[in-house]
Amino acid sequence: PAEVLRGIRDEARELAEYKALAESITENAKGTALLKALRLGFAKAVELGAPAKALIFTESRRTQTYLHQLLSQQGYAGQLVLFNGTNTDPSSKQIYQAWLQRHAGEDCVSGSPSADMRAALVEEFARSASIMIATESAAEGVNLQFCSLVVNYDLPWNPQRIEQRIGRCHRYGQKHDVVVINFVNRSNEADLRVFELLNQKFRLFDGVFGASDDVLGVLESGLDIEKRISEIYQHCRTADQIREAFDQLQRELDQQIAATLEEARVKLLENFDEDVHQKLRLRQSETRQRLDRYEDRLWALTATELADCATFDLPQHAFTLRQLPPGLPAAEIPGAEIPLGTYRLQPPSVAASTEGTPSRSDRGGEGHLYRPGHPLAEALVARARDRQLPVRELRLEYSRRGARVSVVERLQGRSGWLQVELLTVTALDVEDSLLLAGVTDDGEALDAETCDKLLTIPAVPGAEVTASAEVRSALARGLEAQRTGLVAAAQGRNERHFDAESTKLDRWADDLKVNLERELTALDGEIREAKKQKRLAPDLQAKIAAQKRENELEQLRNQKKRRLFDAQDEIERRKDQLVAEIEARLSQHETRQGLFLVRWHVV
Repeated sequence: PAEVLRGIRDEARELAEYKALAESITENAKGTALLKALRLGFAKAVELGAPAKALIFTESRRTQTYLHQLLSQQGYAGQLVLFNGTNTDPSSKQIYQAWLQRHAGEDCVSGSPSADMRAALVEEFARSASIMIATESAAEGVNLQFCSLVVNYDLPWNPQRIEQRIGRCHRYGQKHDVVVINFVNRSNEADLRVFELLNQKFRLFDGVFGASDDVLGVLESGLDIEKRISEIYQHCRTADQIREAFDQLQRELDQQIAATLEEARVKLLENFDEDVHQKLRLRQSETRQRLDRYEDRLWALTATELADCATFDLPQHAFTLRQLPPGLPAAEIPGAEIPLGTYRLQPPSVAASTEGTPSRSDRGGEGHLYRPGHPLAEALVARARDRQLPVRELRLEYSRRGARVSVVERLQGRSGWLQVELLTVTALDVEDSLLLAGVTDDGEALDAETCDKLLTIPAVPGAEVTASAEVRSALARGLEAQRTGLVAAAQGRNERHFDAESTKLDRWADDLKVNLERELTALDGEIREAKKQKRLAPDLQAKIAAQKRENELEQLRNQKKRRLFDAQDEIERRKDQLVAEIEARLSQHETRQGLFLVRWHVV
């Protein structure tokens, strides 16, 4: 009929338009974004001292091939490893043959081509390659703890699969924080909603608050999320339809996992006090504020210590060091030089003028970046810390503070004492903490926060004074209470460290078991095939050859079983090492250094 024919012609015309549109696209924006992400990720890895390696996950072999071509053309040729279910490409075969030659006669050669191919590709990635482009085959049973950058080029819909991907790198032996980069099409409503579910509902990328295995297990057994999302992609055509479908899916998720998720959080945090909760929830902006506060205090100390040796540009947080202060020669800091010249507390991008006109640092980048940890900063802090100070009276002028500080405001018109000590706890690590104690003349003990705020008030020094034995005793009690709290907090951190490392060890053990069991299963299949060949052998000579092959495979299987036992012994050894490490931390050594004692009056 003519109507059917017109429909076919319209459909053919529409398909031709799609073809022309596809052929007109000369640049893949997603591939370009990957190149940018790799540049930034590698630069950050080098800055943090981590290996410049990235694990890129794709959903298909075709995408894997495209990325291999793209990255090869963009300067990564010779630095790439492909990992998929077959690995029949020439590069993988070459890596495999080189691996066999390198390990000829060694126990690591299992005789199973599939298992040995996986081992060869992982070793190549660890030894020389910078990037592994992997399909889902690399999401299980592969230990990539030497890599700390995971890129989900294609983001799965199933949260278990994402957890498995990240788990290849985030495991026992990983020395750096694992960075995960997810690619999301912001203009696609469905893609955005999928990421919202993964990020907000399952909290997959929030570290300690991530979804627990129990929650993911409940989801897997109750609701096939991949199937439901696939149906949304196939049947919904408008943004409203997509939003409604995902809203319905999220309501079902709430019913099935909300209670379990809350239970998991309670289990995780039931032994943590409220202050620890707040610290764990710190966001980047809050961390930045804390760092700014530290830098402000470093700036104030620097301005005081270098008052006669430098010229300060206060609005720009910069100073010009004309000479080293007395008693601070560069030779006192081994391996570090303190050059004269301009120093800036902030990097040029931050020091730019608010009007949009580039500052001098933007135009020329002159000057040294002054920061916590700089040799000059460390020297000034050390000199101030070790200076012997007399007990002196301070007039704290609250009106010059410039901002309201309620805990100090209530002390206006009152006087008291304040003492500061440095507590150094030495075990496997060295931790420095300040102990602050204060007391008013009418006997009120001040907490550490109030003492800290008192130290931010501009002061005018007065005469030297002497503290009574009663005052010193009250201050000593306050310092000891703080010391006890800090030691208890350190023990709590050790407990969490022990739990985390134990979990990593258990996961590592599971991976070893899974890998070896996979290899044993492959060997069992080859042994069955050898037995079959023996039965079908046409003559005695062929039967003897088949029997020899069967014996070799059974010996290899026995070796694998022994390796499993050896691996379990290694795990127990590392567990003993972990226990010894924690015991060393518990047998810690403490030193206390008095910094200063002052009498204060808030006016």
